[in-house]
Amino acid sequence: MDKNVVAQLISQAIKKVDLEGIRFLFIENVGNVICPGEFPRGAHERLVVISVTEGPYTVIKHPYIFREADVIALNKIDLAKAMKVSTSRLERDAQRINPHALFIRTNAIRGVGVVRIIQSLGLRSYRS
Repeated sequence: MDKNVVAQLISQAIKKVDLEGIRFLFIENVGNVICPGEFPRGAHERLVVISVTEGPYTVIKHPYIFREADVIALNKIDLAKAMKVSTSRLERDAQRINPHALFIRTNAIRGVGVVRIIQSLGLRSYRS
């Protein structure tokens, strides 16, 4: 999909949302790493979340999405051994493609690494 079309879709959607009181707006760039991620959508920060279950070559097979990321989160680290995936190798691959991105290992179900993601994006966790 053309990047201008995507930007227009986001612009149209935002006009339909009551933004009063909204502190943070997260826009999911892609549903998976195969979709194009090489163009910005006006984000202040770019977070890419991948999973150990996507396999050991996820980063090198789909480098575009990682090149502009500020933070790369590797989720489901608890499954790495069962999936025979090296989290260290995925981190090395990511750092080769984007040495400036912060790489965070996470297990979202248990909350491992979540606070670090929040902090790295300059967000403060808050309770409603």
